[in-house]
Amino acid sequence: MKKQLILLCALAFSASLHVTAQSFKKQVSAHPELSANNYLAYPTPSGKLTPAPSGYLPVYLSHYGRHGSRYLIHAQQYLRPIETLERADSAGVLTNEGKDVLKKLHLMYAESYKRWGELTPLGAQQHQQIARRMYRRFPSVFRDSVWVDTKSTDVIRCILSMENELQELIRHNPRLRIRHDASAHDMYFMNQSDKKLSHQRDSSAVKNTIDEWGKRNIDTKPLMARLFNDKEYVAKKVDAGQLAFDLFSLASIVQNSEIRHSISLYNLFTSDELYRLWERSNAWWYLRYASAPQSGGKQPFSQRNLLRKIITDADSCLALPHPGATLRFGHDTMVMPLTCLLNLNNNDISVSDIDSLNLKGWSSTRIVPMAANIQFVFYKNPKKPNADVLVKVLLNEEEATLPLPKTSTPYYYRWSDFKKYYLAKLNSYHE
Repeated sequence: MKKQLILLCALAFSASLHVTAQSFKKQVSAHPELSANNYLAYPTPSGKLTPAPSGYLPVYLSHYGRHGSRYLIHAQQYLRPIETLERADSAGVLTNEGKDVLKKLHLMYAESYKRWGELTPLGAQQHQQIARRMYRRFPSVFRDSVWVDTKSTDVIRCILSMENELQELIRHNPRLRIRHDASAHDMYFMNQSDKKLSHQRDSSAVKNTIDEWGKRNIDTKPLMARLFNDKEYVAKKVDAGQLAFDLFSLASIVQNSEIRHSISLYNLFTSDELYRLWERSNAWWYLRYASAPQSGGKQPFSQRNLLRKIITDADSCLALPHPGATLRFGHDTMVMPLTCLLNLNNNDISVSDIDSLNLKGWSSTRIVPMAANIQFVFYKNPKKPNADVLVKVLLNEEEATLPLPKTSTPYYYRWSDFKKYYLAKLNSYHE
């Protein structure tokens, strides 16, 4: 628990902070879990919220969140490195450190067996805690018998994430009226598939950028030397790059399961190796889901239907005397482009040189940890019915900036300005 608390405190980035490459490298050295990118266990938020302007109360909450901590999605992600190390062990070329790693991988495989991609107990706890904080922070939203309308993608880890949040909300207020659904009917906005943007995301330009960066910056030889005692065997029998990335993924995912209490794979890597592997993963996320020129510069628009739905649902609910909440549960591949489409905390950047990402403060770690979420909190002044409706956006429960005209109170924006700006942006996109 203490170790987890230290980690969470280390991740409490200020929304406007541009984390330099050197400072984040030091953080990875002190807390290797931070290198995990989208495998990072959800960080506890700072708890700091700017008070609403005088007379304003939260009346409605809209949300899109990623499922909580999970196991790796494919059995092959466990079996591929296990089989590589087992063959080497049979050939007598595995070092003692390599044998120790193999034992740990077997334990991880046993824990996750036939649970590929499923929510872990920690993932369930994360959503219970998010709901608890949501209720305590915005009690006027969840008062009396208001409706809480929830939708999930039709993936079990997302459905269970939704149910864990709902159970926690009902525990705090049994009078809440709940609607919950998970249907292919809603995937056009909950988990949109866009052939054109997917094609650009999978382009040779993206693949070549990642491959060339890896060749320049990632040296797998020291890691292979720690695992194997025969260089010639490695050269002929081992895909060193694949094995390095597999082991990095496995080291990263441990923090999300119960086995985290007994094993770690981070001692296999140097802090510099972890940082380089994090950089590669960070670049991968940027190239595929942000406004990278290599993938056409339009990837955030994959979430255009979701943002339109958020806007129309909000207008409909705000017309009610007691709007309640609209909660949606999906995936990191929605949270990331939606964050960029909204340009939360200036994350919608376009750079050709991916080495400059860190200098510009672009970090997938801060955007899509396990259970990542975006909350839109709406405020009204009950004593002034004609006053502006205000909206504040939280990214992973921390206040975020928007590219909108400022009001007298930081992080609070006029809903009319929000709609005007983002509808114009959505209308500017042509499929």
